[in-house]
Amino acid sequence: MGMPISHIMASGMTGIRAAGDLVARMEFSKNMRIGEAKEYVAKKLNVDPTDLSDEHVMRELREELDIGVITSVPGAAKGIAAKMNIEKLLGIRINSCETFRAQLA
Repeated sequence: MGMPISHIMASGMTGIRAAGDLVARMEFSKNMRIGEAKEYVAKKLNVDPTDLSDEHVMRELREELDIGVITSVPGAAKGIAAKMNIEKLLGIRINSCETFRAQLA
């Protein structure tokens, strides 16, 4: 039951248009409750937790941190490169990044 609720909450935070994907990632990877995940992500991003659902604040921040945005930006990380930047930012491991690194070896 936890996953559908987390998905609903992350979607409600506008997913990748804001920080919903980052919060959901912390909920799943570190088994955090949503409030704890929001606090963790806000601290890592150096913003107030209320900024996590602000599309304008997060758009600029996502571009600055190169962690992926919903529309393509020339020269910006996307796909696996953005996910690898998210790994570094949040201090977590992402399965698809691990798989990619294994394929390169």
